[in-house]
Parts: sequence; structure tokens; C-alpha cells
Amino acid sequence: MEHSKVYFCDFRATYHENLQQKLTRLLKSAGMGEIDFDKKFTAIKIHFGEPGNLAFLRPNWAKTVADFVRERGGKPFLTDCNTLYVGGRKNALDHIDSAYLNGFSPFSTGCHVIIADGLKGTDEAYVPVASGEYVKEAKIGQAIMDADVFISLTHFKGHENTGFGGCLKNIGMGCGSRAGKMEQHSSGKPHIEQAHCVGCGMCQRICAHSAITITDRKASIDHDKCVGCGRCIGVCPQDTVIPASDESNDILNCKIAEYTKAVVDGRPCFHISLVLDVSPNCDCHAENDVPIVPNVGMFASFDPIALDQACADAVNRMPINPGSCISDHAEHAHEHAHDHFHLSHPDTDWQVALDHGEKLGLGTRQYELVTI
Repeated sequence: MEHSKVYFCDFRATYHENLQQKLTRLLKSAGMGEIDFDKKFTAIKIHFGEPGNLAFLRPNWAKTVADFVRERGGKPFLTDCNTLYVGGRKNALDHIDSAYLNGFSPFSTGCHVIIADGLKGTDEAYVPVASGEYVKEAKIGQAIMDADVFISLTHFKGHENTGFGGCLKNIGMGCGSRAGKMEQHSSGKPHIEQAHCVGCGMCQRICAHSAITITDRKASIDHDKCVGCGRCIGVCPQDTVIPASDESNDILNCKIAEYTKAVVDGRPCFHISLVLDVSPNCDCHAENDVPIVPNVGMFASFDPIALDQACADAVNRMPINPGSCISDHAEHAHEHAHDHFHLSHPDTDWQVALDHGEKLGLGTRQYELVTI
């Protein structure tokens, strides 16, 4: 397969060009302007950051991308899907509040925020996965699939389950509805923490498969009837419906690649990753740790596999930040001393997702780095 081009620039700025202007130049050089945006609804997939986390991308970066789209006649919107777990982004109202709290509003970014899978994480499209090994039909937030053009804007960082959270993670997991996220994380079904259940019956009323019964004011789920749609998780006012998280990290990575394929197939797509504040864990955490390496730069490509590979290579070439979570035990590592993500989370292998994505035809791990 021919090498894919990945475009790169560092974070140096001058009196004549600030970082937002430099990002615009990167997008032009990488060919994003060749996409026909005219009158096209354009989803810009971003992570708004869990409240309490300060490592997420600043909204200024999103404004730069949205302005680029609008200047070419497009109709951009910022989007993400609701989370599977309890937190500040579990439903669309809390999610938008969190986005605004972290600075993502129409006033700061110049475009609207749309939570793609709706109020309770159940507004989803069923999208076939061509050649899917683990997923035959992905459950993707409806607004994302309604878009004419798809752009990913990713904060590249570490991740406790997948090794790193890059372009594939932002797209595959991030675009999954609540049921889609559960499908990727789990080979099982949710259960009820009965100690905190008040027997309100909301989960029972929303279940379309009669899988939930209430006895002595406590709900329970019949896994023989449950199809794993996750709707009960979204409606529980006590947060007592707990999703399973029992899939192996390798299979999780493969499912993320397959969900990514479902999102990008059949329409114009472009991908941007900013490698700064490389925290060891996901921006879904309500905190962020010391970055594991110094800031690297901005990357852009039409190929999501090549983009993730280039970002991972760049991070692994960087020195480890003193005082970060991997600085203490890096000197004792041997086999994986060159892999900062494996040092952060030894039970993960980030290469699985890229290998599987390459097999699916998402792109290639072979790339040509073009520095501007």
C-alpha cells in the first residue's frame, strides 16, 4: 500500500503567525480545503472534557476548524455523544452544560453544540460495518450520521484501556451511542445495584423487551431477554444501572476500529490531532495528571490510521517529563522502555487498533511525514 501523507507543524509561534493561524495553514497544506463544504452540514467531532479535567483542547482550536469550514460555505457544528458512565456528560442537557462550562459555546467557537445521540443517549443510527469481525452493525449517534462531512479534532493523550486516546478512539468510541459504547466495552449486559435502587420503575417502563422486573421495590434484569441497548442506564435517576465492562482491551481496540469504519465510510472525512498536554489518562476523567512528555505539535491527514501512527511515533520519540506517572519506573523497564503508552498502562497494546483498522481498509500505518 502506498504511504499516506501526514502533515505536521510544531507549536512555535511568531509575531506574524499565532498558533490558530498556524493550524489554519496546516489544514490548507494538508488538503482539507479540497473538500466540498458548500452548504454541507459538517460534524466536528471533539471531546468537550469532563468537568474538573483541564487537559482537553481549548475551544479556540475548535473555532479555528469551524471558521475554516464556514469560510468555504459549510455549516459546521461541534458534536460528541453521551457517556456510558455517570458524570457530567451522561445526558444531553448535562453534556451541553459541561461543554459551556469548559468554554465550548456558539459565542466562543462560532458554531452550535449538538449532542449527537440525543437527550438520553438513545438517538442512534444502525450502520453496517463492512468486513466487521466483532461488530456487524454499529450504533452511531444520529446527528453524526446525518452530517454530510465528518471532521475529527482530537486531543492525543494516553488512555487506561486502549493505550492512547487518538483519532480512532475519538471517532469509534466517541461517536457510539450509549448502546454502542456498551457494545464496545462489554460482551455482557448491565446489572442493577439493588442497594441503591428505589423501585421507581423508570427502567422497566423504557425496556422494550420486558427484561426488567421489580420485586419488593428492587429492579432486576433478565439477561436472557436483555439486548444490551443501554436505555435503562440513561433513565435511572439513582444511577443504579451499571454497564458491564468485561471486554478484553484487545477486543475493545478492534471494536473501536470497526466503529470508526462505520462512521467514516461513504462520505468526505478529514482528521486533525493536537499532541499537547499528553496526560496519561482520557479526558473523560474529572482530573488530569502531569503530561508524560513535552508538547509535540499539530498533525493532520485524510488517513486516520497513519495519523494515529505518526502521533504515537512522535510521542515515543520525546523525553519523559520529570514528575510524570511514568518517570519513576521508566528506568526499570526494558522491553517497552521506548513505548511511553505501555509504560503508563502495561495491560494495553495500542497497536491492536491500528493493525485491525489497517485490515479493515481504514488506512495504512505506513506514512510520509510532511513538515510545514
